[in-house]
Amino acid sequence: MNKTLFERELEKNLKDPEFKKYYDYYGRQLEIAIQINRLRKQEKMTQTELAKKLKTSQSAVARMLAGEQNFSTEMLERIAEVFGKELKITFV
Repeated sequence: MNKTLFERELEKNLKDPEFKKYYDYYGRQLEIAIQINRLRKQEKMTQTELAKKLKTSQSAVARMLAGEQNFSTEMLERIAEVFGKELKITFV
């Protein structure tokens, strides 16, 4: 299988410890954001509705869903509660 230019560049850049640290960090934020957005869409909830339930602003929710927000454990618990889910954090 031929790798794309992006895949080759990413593979090369991931060998740099500094790059990998930031890649891993922001990747986790995006992974959380994707899960929250998926739940929001399943519930057919707008960002504004989610913001009201979380007692925060719509712009804060937009940052969360764009992966531009650090998530505190407290905020993750509130998000889980809004969607009737249990928060589970694991170390692998």
